[in-house]
Amino acid sequence: MNILQINSSARSSGSESTRLADALVAKIRAANPQAQVQRRDLASDPHPVLDEAALGALFTPADQRSAEQAARVALDDALIAQAQAADVIVIGAPTYNFGITTQLKSWFDAIARAGVTFKYTATGPVGLLTGKKVYVALSRGGLHRDAPTDTQLAHIKMFLNFVGLSDVQYVFAEGMGMGPEAVAKAQAQAEAEINAILV
Repeated sequence: MNILQINSSARSSGSESTRLADALVAKIRAANPQAQVQRRDLASDPHPVLDEAALGALFTPADQRSAEQAARVALDDALIAQAQAADVIVIGAPTYNFGITTQLKSWFDAIARAGVTFKYTATGPVGLLTGKKVYVALSRGGLHRDAPTDTQLAHIKMFLNFVGLSDVQYVFAEGMGMGPEAVAKAQAQAEAEINAILV
């Protein structure tokens, strides 16, 4: 089993979403001791945002790219290869200002490539990253679950399904900015959710 862990907090340490992602990976490895884990911390090893230069590189035929363009596309290629090789993907996803982080958006932008991780058909797009299990650990400062303010979850669900990642389970830690008692309650609830989905 190959496990890919994506930490998308802007913080390399002290992140609740990363702590939960670590707990998920530890639980999976406890049941699969031979599992190999690749971790990508998008804070300590940030992926470049999708800008005009990156778009120019991606839309230039491979045999016509400059050295700089080829190097930029290769960065995305590496993330795609990691996702393709993974049997299990674990994503730590904090909520920033009601949405996903810049770090996670950059990862999404990198792995979404027509003809590689999805394709367009006469009946609509079809995701190609199939046959994988995904776990997403979401941390929030406030309480947004099942509320109109939760735009993050809808974005994540839509994107993962778009690229073929349809077998997804979510773990929530909410109220992390609402004081020690709320933090303790959120952490206990998240740990209970992890234990429930990973028996």
